[in-house]
Amino acid sequence: MNLSVGIDIGGTNTAFGLVTDNGEILAQSSIPTSGHADFQAFADAVSEGIRQLLGTIEQPCKLSGIGIGAANGNYFSGCIENAANLPWKGLVKIVEAFKNQFGVPVFLTNDANAAAIGEMVYGGAKGMTDFIEITLGTGLGSGIVTGGKMLYGHDGFAGECGHVIVERGGRDCGCGRKGCLETYVSATGVVRTATELLAKRNIDSELRSIPNSELTALKVSQAASRGDAIAKEVFEFTGEMLGRALADFVAITSPQAIFLFGGLAKAGEILFEPVRRSMEANMLNIFKNKTQVLPSQLGDNAAILGASALVLANL
Repeated sequence: MNLSVGIDIGGTNTAFGLVTDNGEILAQSSIPTSGHADFQAFADAVSEGIRQLLGTIEQPCKLSGIGIGAANGNYFSGCIENAANLPWKGLVKIVEAFKNQFGVPVFLTNDANAAAIGEMVYGGAKGMTDFIEITLGTGLGSGIVTGGKMLYGHDGFAGECGHVIVERGGRDCGCGRKGCLETYVSATGVVRTATELLAKRNIDSELRSIPNSELTALKVSQAASRGDAIAKEVFEFTGEMLGRALADFVAITSPQAIFLFGGLAKAGEILFEPVRRSMEANMLNIFKNKTQVLPSQLGDNAAILGASALVLANL
């Protein structure tokens, strides 16, 4: 039996698991990322965790390779490059580190690209050659597949849809610019929109009883599902902003589908309906009614599956 390892490196925790070729996770575990300021100590700890998982598999198996998804992970260089939310600065030679540990092929990409590859190998994009994966979490990530291949550009960092400017001089973004899409369409963006509307609108809302420090995108979506007027307006605005941007993205790559993945996408039709409506309203005529907007089918273990899919996609 062939197994691949999927490693998802987040700012707080790192999850890893053993995955079969048909996408079944046989074993998984995690360790704190933030507790390892020294990268070599981190790599040693993850490697030991992987060996422990391999020791739990009773039937004969072969390790085919390791896939890693991480913020600022560069597919070409095999390095994590200047990731703001990770404890290691500069260029981190992560592919080399795990090759030295296990002697198998190791592949790296950023977390959104990993989700897109996972969608193509295990999820709703099976059989598709052209699609976009939008990850909606604290920020907005994206992976673009065109002609059956991930779009990396010449430097490994292509496809940053979250940092397309949708409002000149708009909200401050963590990237240092203003008006980026992710400042409006993300869990953080939803909270910012809700806060602005609560200050602007003089109408009742259950959100007014929640302190600003405790307001979350989940609470806003729950309020919207119960018919709260402010919360519904938040998602109408968010969906409109995303739909307008998706119409522009369609004009560039003409995808068969756009998949929405992540915590914010779990809001369901409260988000999807205005996104689809806005996208079609802003679409160039030759692209109208050609691109579906769909929920991801990767499920709760998407990060591990996406990372492990790098192995199958590259070998």
